[in-house]
Amino acid sequence: MNKHTVLIVDDDKEIRDGIEIYLKNEGLQVIKAQDGLEALEQLKKQKIHLILLDVMMPNMDGITATFKIREEQNIPIIMLSAKSEDTDKILGLQIGADDYVTKPFNPLELIARVKSQLRRFVTLGHFEDQTHVIKLNGLALDPEAKEVSVDGETVKLTPTEFRIVELMMRHPGRVFSINDIYERVWKEPSYNAENTVAVHIRKIREKIEIDPKNPRYLKVVWGIGYKIER
Repeated sequence: MNKHTVLIVDDDKEIRDGIEIYLKNEGLQVIKAQDGLEALEQLKKQKIHLILLDVMMPNMDGITATFKIREEQNIPIIMLSAKSEDTDKILGLQIGADDYVTKPFNPLELIARVKSQLRRFVTLGHFEDQTHVIKLNGLALDPEAKEVSVDGETVKLTPTEFRIVELMMRHPGRVFSINDIYERVWKEPSYNAENTVAVHIRKIREKIEIDPKNPRYLKVVWGIGYKIER
């Protein structure tokens, strides 16, 4: 993992420098930025594998920066915020973040989440038997290119959204509970997973369904979970 580069974006120099020490101790390369504008400039200059992105920053905040990053790239984004309310966490996930850590955070927990996102995105970014495009009634998933298309039109999914769709498309017709989805995709125990999974499912539907309220592909099985039709 020593070739992987993490971009730390925070207006607090002490936080940037503190996180940098922990990441470098894990053999990761680190680049730092003090706001969203500087982060976007860094992304143009070099290859970044993961972004740690503070929410509240001057010049350009984390929310705006995430919108702009997601227009071009699907790099994993872990949002950092001093706010702990569920609404802030949901907002971060809605705009395309893959994970969310509340300040003050345990550095060991942060490192574990960074490693988990890097492992899924860079190393385990797709499952076995990835050589064939999976097709289900106009919905197609290419594991190698990490692309999903609907009736031939490519849709932009975040890495986490892609993994949810891939999980279900590899098991068409199977119903996955919220806990199943969280534990298989996030690779950690599913404590308080309901909001997190529900937000991602809603965003996926907005991208792949013509009418998200009457989904063609991603169906809810009330009281049990979700499935993608055969």
